[in-house]
Amino acid sequence: MNKIKKLLVISLNLIIIGGALYLGYQKYEEYFNNPWTRDGQVRANIIKVAPRVSGPITEVGIVDNQFVRKGDLLFQIDPSTYEVALAQAEASLSRAKVNSRGKKIEYDRLKDIRAKDKGAVSHKDLSRRQIAYEESQLAIKVSEEQLEAAKLNLKFTRIYASVDGYVSNVDIQLGTQAVANQPLIALIDSNSFWVFGYFRENQLPQINTGARAIVTLMSHPDQPIEGYVESIGWGIAPKDGKVGYNLLPDVNPVFQWIRLAQRIPVRIALTHRPEEVDLRFGLSASIMVMQEENKE
Repeated sequence: MNKIKKLLVISLNLIIIGGALYLGYQKYEEYFNNPWTRDGQVRANIIKVAPRVSGPITEVGIVDNQFVRKGDLLFQIDPSTYEVALAQAEASLSRAKVNSRGKKIEYDRLKDIRAKDKGAVSHKDLSRRQIAYEESQLAIKVSEEQLEAAKLNLKFTRIYASVDGYVSNVDIQLGTQAVANQPLIALIDSNSFWVFGYFRENQLPQINTGARAIVTLMSHPDQPIEGYVESIGWGIAPKDGKVGYNLLPDVNPVFQWIRLAQRIPVRIALTHRPEEVDLRFGLSASIMVMQEENKE
């Protein structure tokens, strides 16, 4: 009976060892037959939110790292200056219209007089009145454009989210002076996440656009994400070759015994993400590109 138990224990151990060896062999085949790298990063489109007008901030509608929807108010700039500019533009337009009506009355009066008696009004005076009237019409158009600009500037005092995403680097508060075209907030587009994998240059012949890829985040090692190769980078910045003495290329000497392969960025589009996996810009990732498996 004891011999049977020993045989069963030995058999079970052999099965376990055999299974482990088989799984190890499968992993060996997987990693050596498919290009892979641990040098990967999660990326996304980042919108640098900058106001289009200047002024002190009077309202902040978000907090740091908050999720926002497209159209949500991020912050508002003091509109009082731009309200005054709008009122001035409206007054300028009204004045231009009144002035134009006066010019038209004068021009029409001279036309009527000349029509009854050509000698009563010279052609030069009539032309002068016509030019004055046409200039007044142009002044109305200029005033209308200035009014539209004033309306836009007032509208630009309220800054809204352009996409769904997460706000970051929120370092503004009431009274902060906003400067036109100077970014104040980073907005990470939550619908634009992808992964960059930096593969060795000698792996590129095995990587094809459309090939299936498996992404594993360091933050979620047990939840691989499905994706595919969207594109392969066409260049990287050289470390040497910048202009040096007498406009000659500045090349650093290399004393390495081993020549290291360059890393080329491969963009991986994500097709399915587990609900419990939160993607964050800059997360570390491992990527494996599966051979002979193309995205349909």
